[in-house]
Amino acid sequence: MSKKNVLYVKNLNKIYSKNSSKSIHALSNLNLEVKENEIFGLLGPNGAGKSTFINILSGLVNKTSGEVNVWGFDLDKNPRQVKASLGIVPQEVNLDPFFNPKKLLELHAGFYGVKKNERITETILKLVSLENQAGSYSRNLSGGMKRRLLIAKALVHQPPIVILDEPTAGVDVELRKNLWENLKLLNEQGVTIILTTHYIHEAEQMCDQIGILNKGQLVALDTTKNLLDKIQRKTVRFVLNSKVNIKDNSLNSLKIISSNSNELVVSYEKNKLEIEKIISFLGSQNVKINDITTDDGDLEDVFIKLTKN
Repeated sequence: MSKKNVLYVKNLNKIYSKNSSKSIHALSNLNLEVKENEIFGLLGPNGAGKSTFINILSGLVNKTSGEVNVWGFDLDKNPRQVKASLGIVPQEVNLDPFFNPKKLLELHAGFYGVKKNERITETILKLVSLENQAGSYSRNLSGGMKRRLLIAKALVHQPPIVILDEPTAGVDVELRKNLWENLKLLNEQGVTIILTTHYIHEAEQMCDQIGILNKGQLVALDTTKNLLDKIQRKTVRFVLNSKVNIKDNSLNSLKIISSNSNELVVSYEKNKLEIEKIISFLGSQNVKINDITTDDGDLEDVFIKLTKN
């Protein structure tokens, strides 16, 4: 059964006019769809338009033109319902230092009009592993706890979609791992997650679908697997018993990266050449292969290929 779209964006534009002669297209005819219960990654270099997009969804920035539909609600016709469908976790840590996590979540639920008997403060604190710090002042929490409290704040009205803007920017490896575990747990409970990130390896591990923004334009939108399949060039390292006489294009698409007395590193295009043919060629040159290691290109290669000038 196909999943429904929970976010639908059509021909979205945002133009900032500096003066009558100069304007900046922060977003140009952006089209994308995010499916229910998906983890969707929005990647792009600084200035690509990621934050502008999130700010339009959150109501902080007005779009210039285009259509935005969130959880079935049109942003122009039902802005309040759109806001209620989203939980937004900002990049900056902005917490009142004089409230404890429990009080902060209760207060935030009140802002959203959640009735006292419908609040799930204790459940949310457990979900982000802050139940033991429920009564501590926010100013006394560690950096990692503050990040988790930001996620908790976004969950008080139980939104079906959570958006995170660079959730692990500037945090250590252990904390990053902890945050991802929290997000996976949320996703398993049916929450759709949209995130922007600079950490491409992270997106590769976490996301079902990825959009790549560059200079306000969507240059890729596909499943993570399909994007990885688009990288055709593969690198192979052979450990040999002696130097081999081999040149660029000795075989179709073959490129020699380095060659010395006992090591040969080559690259080739997977759709034009099979590794068995390289092995067979080396065998015909009377050299023995002691070891083979391969590198299949990762999402970073796709990203660089699509965003380079």
